[in-house]
Amino acid sequence: MISPNQNESHNNPLSDLINDDIYDLLNSRGLINEKSVRDYQIRKKFKQLRSNRVSASEAIDALREEYPYLQFDTIRKIVYQIQK
Repeated sequence: MISPNQNESHNNPLSDLINDDIYDLLNSRGLINEKSVRDYQIRKKFKQLRSNRVSASEAIDALREEYPYLQFDTIRKIVYQIQK
């Protein structure tokens, strides 16, 4: 059986940055920008694929399978945008 704490960790896509309680609090108050979280996850997965020696175009194609509603160029812009 899954304990409540294990289940909550699946709801926190930013678990490597903030703990589950803080994420839940921010999310419950509408302070989480879902698009930014999605873009963060895309960049993280892209970096992981590239570190495994997957070509950039193959990595973007793999991400397109996971996010079929995004165009190739959209994912390319997400992964190569300069962070402020």
